[in-house]
Amino acid sequence: MSIGAAATDSRSPDAAGHARPAIELTDVRKIYHMGDEDVHALDGVTISFAAGSFWAIKGPSGSGKSTLLNLLGCLDRPTSGRYILQGRDVSRLNDDQLSEIRLRHLGFIFQSFHLIAQLTVRENIELPLYYLGWDAADATRRAEQLAERAGLGDRLGHRPAELSGGQQQRVAIARALANDPDILLADEPTGNLDSATGEQIMALLTELHAGGKTIAMVTHEANIAAYASHQLHMRDGRIERIEERA
Repeated sequence: MSIGAAATDSRSPDAAGHARPAIELTDVRKIYHMGDEDVHALDGVTISFAAGSFWAIKGPSGSGKSTLLNLLGCLDRPTSGRYILQGRDVSRLNDDQLSEIRLRHLGFIFQSFHLIAQLTVRENIELPLYYLGWDAADATRRAEQLAERAGLGDRLGHRPAELSGGQQQRVAIARALANDPDILLADEPTGNLDSATGEQIMALLTELHAGGKTIAMVTHEANIAAYASHQLHMRDGRIERIEERA
């Protein structure tokens, strides 16, 4: 899936036969002006995520990992530098353009689930599809397929308050997959879950990665980061080191 007419398919090889990167950051900086002080949340980050890779983003509080995830998710723009997402420079797009990219090409998984309490499992999963203009019957069919895949086929009519934390996160993952994104962005996806449930969620993310999804996940838990093929360690807005699983 590419982004817009100008984008290239990140899963297709380039002329040299190499997989195209899904994400490319070049000297990305993010500066927040707080009174008389400038806070350099990101201070010259350059990195490339190959299509189909699985990244864990780690670092202490204030290291820039959440800012980085927000930029990757087109929830914010860099102060300077370039962000190429699936072949398209999204660094300077306006709000409407960024919203369109988020809706069509990215999937988000949050620590707090961000489900709508008044909606059922089916309705929560369907919601992005209505914004995309899907027919109601097709949206329902897609939501039911995703719920079944997430092990929630018997919970379609339940509301979030009637589900366990792990089940709510499965709904959130199913919703993130509604638009069939190439890239999933996860912010502490197991942070509110017990260890056994967290392992179940990571098994599901591992399955999605094996199916070709590119995943970038912020986590502070070493055992959760170990599921990723790459670990990006950040400190003071910079890349401290990168570890690749053998």
